[in-house]
Amino acid sequence: MVHTPALTTPKRRVAAGLLPRLWVFAALLVLLGLGGLLGLWYGAVQIPAQEVLRALLGWQDNPIVTELRLPRVLGAILVGAALGLSGAAFQGLFRNPLADPYLMGSAAGAAFGVTLAVSLAGGLSGAFAQHAIFSFLPFAATWFGFLGAVGAVLLVLLLSGGAGRTHDLILAGVVVGSILVGLTSYLMLQGADRVRAVFAYTLGNLSFISWPGVGALAGYLLFTLPVFLLLGRTLNALTLGEETARSLGLPLEGLKLLLIGVCTLLTAAAVAQAGIIGFVGLVAPHVLRRLLGGDYRYLLPASALGGAVLLLWADLGARVLVAPAELPVGIVTTLLGGPFFLYLLWRERRRYG
Repeated sequence: MVHTPALTTPKRRVAAGLLPRLWVFAALLVLLGLGGLLGLWYGAVQIPAQEVLRALLGWQDNPIVTELRLPRVLGAILVGAALGLSGAAFQGLFRNPLADPYLMGSAAGAAFGVTLAVSLAGGLSGAFAQHAIFSFLPFAATWFGFLGAVGAVLLVLLLSGGAGRTHDLILAGVVVGSILVGLTSYLMLQGADRVRAVFAYTLGNLSFISWPGVGALAGYLLFTLPVFLLLGRTLNALTLGEETARSLGLPLEGLKLLLIGVCTLLTAAAVAQAGIIGFVGLVAPHVLRRLLGGDYRYLLPASALGGAVLLLWADLGARVLVAPAELPVGIVTTLLGGPFFLYLLWRERRRYG
């Protein structure tokens, strides 16, 4: 049996009772609701809670709430859920707690696709091009990003010889991602307006998300979430080692490709709408694994909620820290996640010498 200490939890955590799990899920839902309410209330213009409620109920016309803040809050929830879910799945697939949704170059591919979309609009003025790409054409931007991510992952699979070689997949992902980052940088340097439009996007920014983008993200999540939930037992088997999983009769090659496909879809949709937001897909699954144990039937939905909570509160922090201006949310998640990543590296080094 192949044993992977990095993802193995004590038996008392794996066999956690129903009540502790319920408390964890309840806490996540409370944090999600509270963060959503604060996100609707707080901003450059503070709106009284009663006005926010009337706007949500349709009793009062307030475009700041309904057209700016509500799509942003829902977008943060959906993007965070997509990244948390994909991160948990990749950590189980690669049996590595340091894996994240961008491991196979999908983020670099999606960023290249969206940058290409901006480049195709290069004949327009910078401000209008940015508004057209990220406001009027969110579905087009998503598809450019999706195709870029799919192309990157297909290239990684081709270079690594398929989904069976985990180490080759990781190495090919690093190489392909680096090449795509170089191509993205080249496209950005073709015009100053393009640099400004794409640079804000690559830092991770939720202000671009509009109602069509929210609809696209919700559609992707509704389509892929049942697949993840059905594959929870498969990921549980993979934590015991691939040989053990094969002995259980699991078609690992096909299941790995399916997982890579749905993770690519979610990551592409998230990156196309909100840019590259780091560490959400790394931190949320890892923390929740410590709380819930390693059973992916519970860890996957919890990671989706945890990613949503983390990104929602990080976006609120991005609006509070330098108010009335705001930081790109990707900067906040990096400042929070970077030290956490160093802690993981330190802990793994201590564990294995």
